[in-house]
This record gives sequence, C-alpha cells and structure tokens, in this order.
Amino acid sequence: MRTRLLALCLVLWATVLVPAGAAHAAGPAPHYLMTAFTNASESNMYVYDSFNAGTFNLIRANAYRPPSGLIRDPSVMRHTDGYYYLVHTTNWTGDTIGFARSADTVTWTFLRNVTVGLNGATGSTWAPEWFKDSDGSVHVIYSASTTGTAGQFRPYRITATNSALSAWSAPAPLGIPANYIDSFLVKSGSTYHNFLKNETTKYIEHATATSLSGPWTFTGTGNWAGWGSGLEGPALTRLPDGRWRLYFDNYTGGRYYYADSTNLSSFGARTELPGLSGTARHFTVLREDAGDTTAVPTGNRSLRSANFPDRYVRHRGGLAYLDPLTTSSALADRQSATFTVTAGLAHSGCYSFQSAGQPGYYLRHSNMRLALQRDDGSAIFKGDATFCGRAGLAGGGTMSFESYNLPGRYLRHYNYELRLDLWTSGSVFASDASYTVTSPLS
Repeated sequence: MRTRLLALCLVLWATVLVPAGAAHAAGPAPHYLMTAFTNASESNMYVYDSFNAGTFNLIRANAYRPPSGLIRDPSVMRHTDGYYYLVHTTNWTGDTIGFARSADTVTWTFLRNVTVGLNGATGSTWAPEWFKDSDGSVHVIYSASTTGTAGQFRPYRITATNSALSAWSAPAPLGIPANYIDSFLVKSGSTYHNFLKNETTKYIEHATATSLSGPWTFTGTGNWAGWGSGLEGPALTRLPDGRWRLYFDNYTGGRYYYADSTNLSSFGARTELPGLSGTARHFTVLREDAGDTTAVPTGNRSLRSANFPDRYVRHRGGLAYLDPLTTSSALADRQSATFTVTAGLAHSGCYSFQSAGQPGYYLRHSNMRLALQRDDGSAIFKGDATFCGRAGLAGGGTMSFESYNLPGRYLRHYNYELRLDLWTSGSVFASDASYTVTSPLS
C-alpha cells in the first residue's frame, strides 16, 4: 500500500503544471517567408526566411524549377487550405503566368500555366503578384503588353472564381495609365495603396484608391521619396513594430534596397538589404504570425497529453510518440520523455525542445513528422525545431504548440505518433494538440 501511495504521489507531482514564473516572454512571433529568383538563374527559385524582415537566411537553393520557361518575379501567399501558392512570370514574351504550391515551403509542385495575356506569343506578361482583399477574394495583379518587351505595359487583374484557385475571371484593367509595370497592392483601412514602376521615368511611384478598380490618384510621382531611378519590383510587408517596409530592386546597379514608413505616404531613405543585395532579384515577403502571449515553462520538462493523461511525448528510434509512462517507468524511458525547453532556435519568443539525455538533439518536424535530430546549424533546422506557445486549444490550463516556420500547423498526436497538422475545428483536433507541461519524468 505504501508503495502504491508513493507512486501515486510521484505521478501527481510530475503532472502538476509548472508555475508560469519559470518562463520567458512569448509571441506572437512574426515569421517572414521570401521567394526570389537570383542573378545566377531565372529558372530556379530560392527560398529564404527571416524573424525581423531584415536578416534573411537561405532555406533552400534551387527549391523549385518549373517544367519549362522561367520563374522570374515569384510571389507567394498562404491560402485557406494551408498550402503556400506561388505565381510567377513564365517568359519574357508570351501570354501565361505560372502556378505552383507547397505544404512546407521547400518542396514545390507545378500546378498549371494560366493564359491571361493580351496578344498571344507576341505580347508580354510580367510580374504577377498575389493580392488578398479584405472581403476574402483572391486576385493576381500583373503587367501586360500587346507588343512584347518594348510595348506599353498596363496593370491587369484576374480574380479566383473557386477556392481551389484553378479557375479565374477574364483579365480586367486595373485602371492605371499605360506604361506602368510591377504593381504591388496592399489595403490599409479603406484605402488601396499601389506601388509600381513608371516605365518611362524608371521611378517607383505611389497611387491610392478607394476601389480596387480605381479611379487611382497618384500621390507620389517622380523622385518623390528620394530613392532615385532605375528601380523596380516593389514589395511591402509589415514590420514587428507595425511599420511598413518596402523592398525594391535597383536593377541598374545590381543592388537591393528597402525603405520604411509608418503611414505608407512618407518613407525614409533607402537602405541596402544586407546579405542579399546583389544576389536576390524581384521577390515578395510574406509575413505570418505564430503563437500568442502564452509563456511556456523552460528548463527540464515533460509533456503530458491532454486527452490521454497517462501518455507523454517521448522519442524512440529517432521519432516522437505518445507513450504511457509514469515516474516508476524504466529510467531510459523516462529520460526519453524529458526535454530541456529553451528559447526557440529560430525565434527567441518561441521554444525548442532539446533532449535532456542527448544534448544537441531537438524535436523538429520533417515531412510533417516529429523527429529527434541533431542540430546541424542550418536555418531550416532551426525553423523546423521552433514552436510557439498558445493557450491550449482544449482549455483547462493546457498548452498548444504552433510551428514557427509553418504557422497554422500544430504539434498533435495521431495514432500516438507526433506530427505537425493544419489546424481544424472540433474537439478531437483540439484535444490531440493540447498538452500539460509538467515537471520532468527523470
């Protein structure tokens, strides 16, 4: 009887939620995904990411090559189905734009080329950019000329007519005068902002409207921002402090720059983009946030399942499982369920789970499966091994863990195997993706 009581007390001790004092500041954590072609190739796309929109790390070189043609001007977004979608320029002349998609941002699958140009093979169709409107509609904004590369370009848009992004409306003029290319749109409040290149002067200009179809009013023309001419490929993202950052390609000098703004009307001086200037060409930067303000206890901990409270996250055979364990289980089993919770390898506002018994080995997602692997120092490993805390989806004082580099996907168990799955509504997913952080089993 004494032995049973002692074991019960030890189990209760191990499953008590650790006080929040043993934690560091938490998210939400911004993650920036960037896709670009490079000076080295117009047919291969490179993937980068960043935690601050200024320092970019290479995730995969030559991540995608379309079946034919080019992959200039790649623009990326995440759709409601959880996939990342790419749209890009397919050739210097022609009437198509290309589409591809990816579940993990590093392995891409060709979907289709869509005919949107104005004059078949003798025209040019350039620089398609995703634009999601506030009503949920999905558009691609692109520039087209009826007479090839030397023609008078004008911005057009097509609108997705199904949720699979496989059917599109007929092209419609955006309402911008001729000889403008590289339109990049954002909506702030009720105002649409369009940053685009004047092909006559080679300046990036700024126009606003209250409707996506115009009329557009040019509020910044010529050298309005003081950045000079010979610029193209403007792209905007939101900084962690709420300001806007506009990137642009100084194609005449072979350099890349950015400038910041608090209001999208006035911008600071241009600043050269460290690390990528002279390498990357005409890219977009997608910001997504992971986690909330939930702080996760750090140090040696164990993770107990919310819906199977006799089971803990542990590693065996290099993979992560949910197995039944107690404080009287074999020492090796308890050690495999004990992790050192540290500040995230890729973002300090999130967390990484290092094996307490195998220092240098972390839980990371690989093909959506959770595995224990040695930190190889790469940017992709650090991102794969970083998870952001959230208030438990199942409630009751539990915690959930959202992937830092694939926001919207959560650490959950399925058939007692740990994996990364896209959030879905319902109590089953919520319970499978919720855990209690306990004192260590070993």
